[in-house]
Amino acid sequence: MQDAGHDAVASALATDALGRHWLEHAGQRLAVVPSRGGAVAAWQWLPPQGAPLDLWRPWDGSDDLYRQASFAMVPWSNRIAQGGFEAAGRFHAMQPNRAGEPYPIHGDGWLQPWQLRQSAPGELEMTLWSDGFGGSPYRFFARQVLRLRAQGLDQWVEVRHEGDGPLPYGLGLHPWFVRTADTRIQAAVAGVWLSGSDPIPTARSSTLPADWCLPEGMPAHGSFIDNAFFGWDGLARVRWPSRGLQVQLRQLEPALRFDGHCLVYRPPQGEAFCLEPITHPIDAFHLPGQEGLRLLAPGESMRLAVAWDLLPDQA
Repeated sequence: MQDAGHDAVASALATDALGRHWLEHAGQRLAVVPSRGGAVAAWQWLPPQGAPLDLWRPWDGSDDLYRQASFAMVPWSNRIAQGGFEAAGRFHAMQPNRAGEPYPIHGDGWLQPWQLRQSAPGELEMTLWSDGFGGSPYRFFARQVLRLRAQGLDQWVEVRHEGDGPLPYGLGLHPWFVRTADTRIQAAVAGVWLSGSDPIPTARSSTLPADWCLPEGMPAHGSFIDNAFFGWDGLARVRWPSRGLQVQLRQLEPALRFDGHCLVYRPPQGEAFCLEPITHPIDAFHLPGQEGLRLLAPGESMRLAVAWDLLPDQA
């Protein structure tokens, strides 16, 4: 894929009327809104000819934080049921944090303002200090780095526990991919967590529903999915054959050997869907062994690092 001569050129950040901070580098454009949950507002490829091409659905300027292009999930991802969780022999109560959701969802980093700096040409860093936000038991420091490089984007989020006693932590990334009529998703997984309508998991299944054939490649349109998949090898692809373009996801840290988790959110309608790298399944706080979560002592940290590779779609 050509990069339209942008590899050697990095411009300073430009801020627009919506408060988006734009960075152009390596044939791509990236916009972040640190005041709105440290979110990404746009990720675009700059083709040799024509207008910028959105890879993640761009923020529409609305107040709904779910309308951002992507956000980090910290200090845990997805939902927590049963009003809270137990850790080190103590129950920690949790409250719902989004209108219409019966459970707290996606941690609280996406609900708070972050601090932004340009840490290098083509690289942005956002940081957050959080102390009991919304009554949460979590006290932590989080850091996000987004680095535009030739043919892709490197992204990582890390969290350091700053509380007095140990707590379980998890991380995730929540990108909203542009969905065209021929978009397809592929990832090698061993099975899926089935759920009720909540969607809190009820059972693991190694048999996938008919149109959930993620290992073979499935359409981005189809029956409703809001489920975590297990046994993931850390590789996934989103393909746009009509664009001749694909994005490959590679999870770099934690390193996976068919023991990882990812989540697909495929609504019946709409212009976007989600393919999320996550360190633990939905409501892991109440699964045996708190699957995928890490119990961090004060001062300990964990990190989720991924590479988003821009590649031609030749198949």
